[in-house]
Amino acid sequence: MRKEHGYAKLVTAHHANDNVETLLINLFKGTGISGLHGILPENGNVVRPLLFASKDMITAYVNEQAITYREDASNDSDDYLRNAVRHNLVPAIQQWFPNAVGSVNESIERFGEAELLYKKAIAQERKKLMERRGNDYYIPVLKLRHREPLATIVYELLYPFGFSSAQLPHVLNLMNSASGHYISSPTHRVIRNRDFLIVTTIPADTADMILVEAAPCVVDTGKYKFSFSIEPKPSKIPADPNIVYVDMGNITFPLVLRKWKMGDYFYPFGMKMKKKKVSRLLIDQKVPLHEKEEVRILECSKRIVWVSGIRPDERFRVKETTEQVLVVKRTERPNSKD
Repeated sequence: MRKEHGYAKLVTAHHANDNVETLLINLFKGTGISGLHGILPENGNVVRPLLFASKDMITAYVNEQAITYREDASNDSDDYLRNAVRHNLVPAIQQWFPNAVGSVNESIERFGEAELLYKKAIAQERKKLMERRGNDYYIPVLKLRHREPLATIVYELLYPFGFSSAQLPHVLNLMNSASGHYISSPTHRVIRNRDFLIVTTIPADTADMILVEAAPCVVDTGKYKFSFSIEPKPSKIPADPNIVYVDMGNITFPLVLRKWKMGDYFYPFGMKMKKKKVSRLLIDQKVPLHEKEEVRILECSKRIVWVSGIRPDERFRVKETTEQVLVVKRTERPNSKD
């Protein structure tokens, strides 16, 4: 309606009692200091000009001025949490603190001002402690341990990634755990990896195995896209871990692009046909847990051609007699949330 009629703002009738109810609900839910500012007087296109007035003040004014109004039928029901707080909790408080609505609203105003200072301090801590690498965030454990107040800082660093206050003790324990341990939120994981806590998105479910029937083609695995093409052998093979050049004389379609698994082994390029397990290669390369989960194997006739992003197999290397090459490029998809 606002857009249809060209109105600038939507005005709601929230009042001081609503503000108290909101604060109590947030307090018991454990939303932290951000929940103590109550209902904002202005939020985007929504304006709430009656927050200064209690329900009793509004009712008295309406009666004095003989203003006709409508009562929402749902206001009498306790089916909604807010109504239950309004009908049961607030009256019980007012028995002991008659001026509770006015006093709490005064406190809400001070909480809002304190929150501004709090947010500035947290922003400084975030800048000092969180280093962005691609789509992941690295937090140095040793540096974090010396911050005070530790629990509050850790909570605020991780709250934007969906971690709750109930998970805070587990995250703090993670600082003393071995590499590979992690705690999950609905959207992210915080992983202990050597000297860091790494905040990373939970990988989307993708097929464990994808058939590549022919080239050219593009395969999407969620985090990465793999492009396949057949080209003449270049005069020089670039040293890029995200691109592999394979002798087409050794390739038989279909190829398989799959997640690596325990027991996989191959013959790493440059190691003179010395066999090595993929799991050991990932350890030697110090690949963090969340990145290990994204490593894909390119396979031809049940032989590994390429451990993507890390090392090709010696058996498929480009030789002097090679005329055509299969070129496979791995590119990281941009994070849609950024």
